[in-house]
Amino acid sequence: MQSPDTATVACTVILATGGTIAGTAAAATDSLGYTAAQLSVEQVLAAVPALGGLPIEAEQVAQIDSKDMDFEVWRRLAHRVAHHLARPEVGGVVVTHGTDTLEETAYLLQRVLAPAKPVVLTGAMRPATALLADGPQNLLDAVMLARVPGAAGVCAVLAGAVYGAFDVRKQHTYRLDAFGGGDAGPIGHLENGGLRRLRDWPQGVPVGIAVLDAPWPRVEIVGSHAGASGAVVDALLLTQGVDGLIAAGTGNGTLHHALEAALLRAQAAGVAVRRCTRVAEGAVLPSGKAALPISGAPTPLQARIDLMLELMART
Repeated sequence: MQSPDTATVACTVILATGGTIAGTAAAATDSLGYTAAQLSVEQVLAAVPALGGLPIEAEQVAQIDSKDMDFEVWRRLAHRVAHHLARPEVGGVVVTHGTDTLEETAYLLQRVLAPAKPVVLTGAMRPATALLADGPQNLLDAVMLARVPGAAGVCAVLAGAVYGAFDVRKQHTYRLDAFGGGDAGPIGHLENGGLRRLRDWPQGVPVGIAVLDAPWPRVEIVGSHAGASGAVVDALLLTQGVDGLIAAGTGNGTLHHALEAALLRAQAAGVAVRRCTRVAEGAVLPSGKAALPISGAPTPLQARIDLMLELMART
């Protein structure tokens, strides 16, 4: 069991982006009809008295419902994370975030930064005004994880579980334990203020923060299903100027023949195409027969980020 070193003077920086953790509702019994992103980071921190004695800095990077996450907020957040990680007195960064797109932001930050210091995302499934709000405990856990000696990489902490950026995904619409880690499972668990770690921190070669200053390409996700056609792909090619397409296939990344034909036309026209699976767990493995390149283990959302970064790096 690893516990934070209480003797350290390293500062933890909290970067707030809004979300349910900063949301409010008219009644304490309402955990669904709330409005996200209403409380400032200072108000969110005030609900966690246990953080009062720790060296913490707080900054409001954005104030949005994470369903509305966009490229400009991603760029701003990544630059602020990189800025604070470069400060020698900062031991780790915590990002408060809505749960709807938390897994996408975590993956983007890991791919771009692959930080040697911990970057911990957290949020809440219930608003701050709920009778039993989960945000305060999640925020406390996130700060504790950011202070664990040797912690590194981008992780997410929710309902006491720690997930790596490559694995975290939202898998339930409203439960407090709404997140999972796919095939890999959690990195560990926060228990009584300490970390019980089960496996290694996320690693990888960073793409680099500079890539985010390039123009963001248009990459869309299309799905294969019974009765699928190539109409959506053809429409994107004709009217939207799409740069890349992620095909969320069935099973081992298989595609309806009509959709596959349209994707092959798109690839021949210069559009970057990658094939993954809509299945919740498992990687797409080479079959030796497919005409479109596979993404491997990433989910469709992760594969979209990978392809965007790949295209941005070319500019």
